[in-house]
Amino acid sequence: MKTKKVWNAAIAGTLALSLAACSSTSSTNNTATNAPDKGSGTTNKPAATTSADAGKIDTSEFQTISYVMLGDKPKNGQLEKVMDKINAILKQKVNAKLEIKWVEWADWQTKYNLLLASGEPVDLITVATDWLDTWQNAQKGAFMPLDKLLPTYAPQTWKEVPPENWAETKYKNQIMLIPEDHYTQWVNHGFLYRGDWAKEFGITEPIKDWETLGKYFQSVKDKKPGVVPWDVNSTGTGSIGGYINSYTDAIEMPVNTGMFPLVYGKSYDEKYKAYSPFFDDTFVNYAKLMKEWGDKGFWRDDVLNYKGDNRQALEAGKSSVDQHHTQTFLGERIKMDKLQPGSDLQFFPFSATRNNLVSMSITHGGTSIGAKSKHPERALMVYELIRQDPEVYKLMNYGLEGVQYVIKDGKRYRPDGYDVQRDDFYSNFWGGRIDKNEIPDGNEYAGKKDIYASYDKIKKPYPYGRFVFDKAPVSNELTAITQIVGQKGPAIIFGKAGDPVKAVEDFRAKLKAAGFDKVMGEIQKQLDAYKQLVESSK
Repeated sequence: MKTKKVWNAAIAGTLALSLAACSSTSSTNNTATNAPDKGSGTTNKPAATTSADAGKIDTSEFQTISYVMLGDKPKNGQLEKVMDKINAILKQKVNAKLEIKWVEWADWQTKYNLLLASGEPVDLITVATDWLDTWQNAQKGAFMPLDKLLPTYAPQTWKEVPPENWAETKYKNQIMLIPEDHYTQWVNHGFLYRGDWAKEFGITEPIKDWETLGKYFQSVKDKKPGVVPWDVNSTGTGSIGGYINSYTDAIEMPVNTGMFPLVYGKSYDEKYKAYSPFFDDTFVNYAKLMKEWGDKGFWRDDVLNYKGDNRQALEAGKSSVDQHHTQTFLGERIKMDKLQPGSDLQFFPFSATRNNLVSMSITHGGTSIGAKSKHPERALMVYELIRQDPEVYKLMNYGLEGVQYVIKDGKRYRPDGYDVQRDDFYSNFWGGRIDKNEIPDGNEYAGKKDIYASYDKIKKPYPYGRFVFDKAPVSNELTAITQIVGQKGPAIIFGKAGDPVKAVEDFRAKLKAAGFDKVMGEIQKQLDAYKQLVESSK
C-alpha cells in the first residue's frame, strides 16, 4: 500500500507540532485500543474543502514527494517512462513530483521497520495493519495524524470514506492512515495447485483438506520426475497459519509475534477470548504432519537454506503448488494458462476445510504520511490525484495505454507483440486502489465471480478493525518471544527439528520462560477493554 505527503516545508514543523499537541480529539483511554466513536457521524467531521477553496492553496513552491513502496524496483525502464507521464500531470496540477522509494523483498520486514524508525523525512508510506506492523509503528510515532489535513488536501477521499471506516484508522483517536476500503479483493490464503495433475492422480474433487493435499504431493513425488512437490524456500512459513485456519475456528489477531502469529481469538463467537493454538494439539498435529512431509521429500532437503522462488518454479513446471492468497491465484491462473497450457490451476483456500473465513480488514492496505514529512499537505494532494484522478490512476496501476495495455469493449488486454520482459510495468500501489477507477481485465479468470460468491456465503465480519494492541507493558517479553519464533519456528515448520513432539515441547518451554503467559494476560486485559468499548458503541 502507499501513502503520499505534500506540505509546505516552511510550515510543516509547526503543523506537525500543533497536531501532536491537539487534545480536543485525543482519546482519554490509557490503552492503545481504538475506541469506537460512539455516535461518530458526519457531524464530527471537519467540513471538506470545496473546489473553490482548493484553488486557493499555495502550490507556488515545487516539491518532490516520496512514496514508500514494497517490492523490487523494476529494471526494464518502463517505470521511468510511466513516472515521466505521471509527473508531468502532477507538476501541472499541484506543482509536485513523485519519487518511489522501494523497500525490496529481501529482508523487507526489517528494512521497512528500520526505515520508519530512522526518522527519515519520507512522505507517503504504504501501510497495512495486518502485515506491515502499522499499529506498532504508530505507537513509536512513525506517522503524522491526518484528521485536520484530509478535509483540505484530500477532500474527495475524506468525503468518500465513511465515518465507521475512518474509525478503523485511528490510534488514540487520531487518523493514522487512509484505508484502501473502496477496492474489492480477497487475500485469504491457500495453495495454488495444478488441476490437470490432480485429475491425473485420481483427485477429481477440489482439494479441501491437508490429507488430500498430502496425497497430491505424494503422487507428484512418485509420478513427476524432476518436480519438487512444494518447492518452498526458507521464508515460506505461512503454512502454520493455514493449518490453524483449516482445523480450528480461531481468528488471527493483530498482535505481532514475529515470523508468524501465536495469538488468536478463540472463534468468531468467542472473539474476545485470547487463545494460542500453539499450546494445544493443533500445533503438535501440524508439527507431526510437517515432519512426515519433510521425510517424504515434499520439499528440498536443504529447505532452511534455500532461497529460490516457488512461484517461478510452478510457472516453469518444476513445482506443483504455491502458497499465497486468492488475488494471486486469480492472476496466476491466467499466467499458467499461457506458460503451462492445460495446467488448469486450482485453489485450495485454507478456510474451505471448515468454512472459517472472516472478511478482509479494510486496513490490509493503506497510506500514511511520515511523522517527519516536510511536505504533508502536498503529499496528500498527490495522493488524492493518484486515487481519484482517472488519468493518474490508470498510469499508476496499468502503465501506458498502447504499451502495457489496450482497451477493447471497455476491458483491458495486452497489446499485440507485448513482451513481459521488455514491457512489464508495476508500481505496487497498494494503498488507495478504488473500484470506480478500475479497468476490468479482459483476460480475467472466468471463475472469479463464483469464488467471490462462495466466500460471501460464509464470511464473517472482521472483528478486530479497531483493536490496537499496546505492547508497552510487555515489550521485553514480546522481543524475546519474537526471537524464539524466528530461531525455532522454521525447523519445526519444515520437519527439521527432530522428534516433532519434543520440538514442540521445547518451543513451548522457551516461550513460557520468555514470559508468554504475561503477554497472554495483557492481551486478554486489552481485549476485555475493547469488548466493552465495542458494546458501548452499539
